[in-house]
This record gives sequence, structure tokens and C-alpha cells, in this order.
Amino acid sequence: MSNEGNSMMAPSITKVTVNIGVGEGGQRLQLAEKVLEVLTGMKPVRTLATQTNRDLGTRRGAPIGCKVTIRGDDEIQKFLTDAFWVRQNALPSYNFDSQGNLSFGISDYTDFPKQKYDPDIGIFGMDINVVLERPGHRVSRRRQRSSKVGMRHRVGREESKQWFQERYELEIVEE
Repeated sequence: MSNEGNSMMAPSITKVTVNIGVGEGGQRLQLAEKVLEVLTGMKPVRTLATQTNRDLGTRRGAPIGCKVTIRGDDEIQKFLTDAFWVRQNALPSYNFDSQGNLSFGISDYTDFPKQKYDPDIGIFGMDINVVLERPGHRVSRRRQRSSKVGMRHRVGREESKQWFQERYELEIVEE
């Protein structure tokens, strides 16, 4: 059975989440929020600690980072093109999980195009998570009448790798 003409079997990116973990509140967190706002054009949301850890100096409920969720094909396309360019359009295969999602890191925001080093801000790295799903996957997350998504309708690891290679001309390095 071929899935060539079936539009419900075509994967697409649902969302891209960009996260900067600072580990503390205050001035460094405000600078990290400024970096995310410059890169994505969106207002970041603070992430809170879920546990108290004396060794790390965090307490439950205290802000320790910030994140932005990007939705919409145009915004996602522009951001991911720049992010893959920073990584020289090559990622290791272990960045893909079994559900077809992609996660990778960037060590310095100044590697993005048109970004210059600002000594007042410093250097911030970030984690980028890309969720790849087929249409109809929402049934697993909705409040009323939620149900499971069948195995044939889920995006697998190999299919996700192939999709990113075709769409973004990404080189997947097997390690």
C-alpha cells in the first residue's frame, strides 16, 4: 500500500522550542531573554525550577531559564535555516529520537547570521527542539476523547532523518 498521494501521511513540523538554561534569576536571565527575543522576534517565557537543589543553588519555583515556542511555517523555516547553517548543515544521527523529534544545541548565539558579540550580554548557548508530526496527531493531546495514535501514523526515526535531509538538505552523520 503506497502513501504517495495521502496528505494525512505527510509529516510536518508542529513547533520549534528554543531554550536557554541560565541556572539563576536576575541579570543573566534578563540578558538570555534579550538574546532569545533578538533571535526569534518573540517574547520569551521564563522556566521555573521544579526541585530545590542546594548544590546548584536553586530552589523550587525560582526562575532558572527562558524559552520560546515558534509555530507557523514561515517563522520555523527561517529560524531552522539559520540554525542549521550555524551547524554547517550537518548533525549527528543520535540527535533524532524514536518519535522522529530532533534536538540539538548551539554553543554561541553570535554564530547566527547578522549577530555580533556584545560584551554587555556575553555568550549564551541554547537548545533547539523540533517536533515532527503527521496531521491528526492532536488526538493524543486533546482534552475530550483523547486516544492513542497508531504505530503506522507515527513518524519514526529513519523517516524523520530522511525528511530533514530532503527538506533542509541536512547531512546526517552516522556515529
